[in-house]
Amino acid sequence: MGEQQIIVRTKLGEYLVRKDLLYTAKDEWVRIEGDVVTLGITDYAQKKLKYIVNVELPEVGKKVGVDDAVATLESVKAVAEVYTPVEGDVIEVNEELTEKPDLINTDPYGRGWIVKLRVSGIDKNKLLSPEDYADKISKE
Repeated sequence: MGEQQIIVRTKLGEYLVRKDLLYTAKDEWVRIEGDVVTLGITDYAQKKLKYIVNVELPEVGKKVGVDDAVATLESVKAVAEVYTPVEGDVIEVNEELTEKPDLINTDPYGRGWIVKLRVSGIDKNKLLSPEDYADKISKE
């Protein structure tokens, strides 16, 4: 498993970056499987937000554009929007988060996923590689 992730250590803590995902500059992760994109927030983002107590999910079928907010996360510290780096239709939301929003804290890259979108195309040039994302957070 160690080869599948990068551990970034900063003065503020330790963060996991998975090598099988792409990332946004706003701390979302993206898994691309054909024309379906799964979106969530990174380990770094969930640790900055602290304990997540509520998640507002979009409606299935909603059309979203690049950089649209697709979900709202409420933590004990702040309220944060989750933005999509792709254009598409919401085909599935993680209903489990309505009862267990803390899954984003305990398993941000697994059971804490937020939304799945069907997309017509993806500009991977606007996404960060795991190495580039690790470099970004190491400087914050």
